[in-house]
Formats: sequence, structure tokens, C-alpha cells
Amino acid sequence: LKKVRDEMGLTNIQIMIPFVRTVSEAKRVIELLAQNGLKRGENGLKVIMMCELPTNALLAEQFLEHFDGFSIGSNDLTQLTLGLDRDSGIVSHLFDERDAAVKALLSMAIHACRKAGKYVGICGQGPSDHPDLAKWLMEQGIESVSLNPDSVLDTWFFLAEEKIKQI
Repeated sequence: LKKVRDEMGLTNIQIMIPFVRTVSEAKRVIELLAQNGLKRGENGLKVIMMCELPTNALLAEQFLEHFDGFSIGSNDLTQLTLGLDRDSGIVSHLFDERDAAVKALLSMAIHACRKAGKYVGICGQGPSDHPDLAKWLMEQGIESVSLNPDSVLDTWFFLAEEKIKQI
């Protein structure tokens, strides 16, 4: 990554760190990157953290001291919040990103990023499956939403119609 950024001049490349369990782990990964010549903030380097554990949302302000923003992984966040496997034939029907506990954690993460002036986006199945969730995320202040290719147009049109209703 250092070579790609420094020698090839691709300084728009950012780093995304998954599954950070503790704030001390967050600090350590930033230290390891720096020891390997990838200093956060140097030459525009941004390091984004995947917010996919309940602890990430609960301690969002502390995690954000070490990162330039969050990409919320709603699939893992939902599974770990609800204590289920979305691929299990036994409990997968209980998987729902719109669950009140999941939405509370999503809101915490989004608001912490907005308060800190840092990036926040979401990747995961939820906004593709549930346009109402995409709308709610926008109302919360999410900056970007990843969508499955087959749901992009329907979701865009739904959100545009909702926005027009507000005018």
C-alpha cells in the first residue's frame, strides 16, 4: 500500500480496517501502520474503521480518536447485536437490520461521526432490502450507502419520492 501511494502516486487510496474489537486494538493498528510507513494524515492518508461490532457503536467517540471515520458493516453488526447467524436455516428469519437495538447502535455510530466531523457510510444488505431503512439512514445523516446493483434504481426512486414529499 505504501508503494502504491508513494511510488505510483495513487494517494486517493485509503485504508479500511475490519473487526476492531477494542479501543486499545484500534490504537495498536494505527501504530503498526505508522511503523510500516503508513502514517494516518500524512500525504492525505485516511484510515477508516469498519463499525461492525456493538462495542464500536457504543464507544464510537473513543474509536474515532484513532480513525478518520466509519464504514458501518450492517450485516455483522446486526448478527452480533441480535446474537444470530443470518445464514442459519434455524434463526435466519430473525435477522433484521431494522430491529430497534440495531437501529439504536446505527444511530449512535452515525451521530458520533457527524459530531466529530468524520466520514460515515454503510455497507451491507439492509438498505438494498429495505428502502425504508435507507430513508431512515439518510435522516440520521449517513453520507454514503452501498446498494446491490439490482436495487439501485428502485431505492433511488423511492428516496427521491420521499424527498419530494418533504418539499
